[in-house]
Amino acid sequence: MAVKAVAFLGRSGTGKTTLIEKVLPELASRGYRVGAIKHDAHRFDIDHPGKDSHRLAAAGAATMLITSSEKLALVKKHVKSPPVEELIDLYFSDMDLVLVEGFQKSGLPKIELFRKEKNQPLICRGEIDDPTLVAVASDHPLTMDVPVMDLNDPKGIADFIETNVLGTG
Repeated sequence: MAVKAVAFLGRSGTGKTTLIEKVLPELASRGYRVGAIKHDAHRFDIDHPGKDSHRLAAAGAATMLITSSEKLALVKKHVKSPPVEELIDLYFSDMDLVLVEGFQKSGLPKIELFRKEKNQPLICRGEIDDPTLVAVASDHPLTMDVPVMDLNDPKGIADFIETNVLGTG
């Protein structure tokens, strides 16, 4: 996997999507091409009944792609979710960095989010001792064996990613 990636993970409600939504434009403003992958533990549909794309998928297309002059969307049926590393290799080769939400069992470097109000143990230093944890983004001071960053400082988190994941900065 030549494209660099970092996974953001944490308990439900810690603000993973919100943080990625703030870090991504900060990195993009520095000239990086940044992609994003979100793992959804639930079933989702990006096409809707009545739309041609939905009709083709419902007709049995194992892969359906819709494209325009501005963007494309791919719907590919599979038996189980492919490893995130495979998704990055297949679909993000033109990116400098991919920000991943979830995929806690992957081998990607991870930044775990922690909110004091949730009062729940960390995943990577509680349920498991994940050696790929590179930092924690928290709204409360923590004593950790990895750097602890301010959860509300997307610029600081982007600086960390630029230095420690991309190897630049």
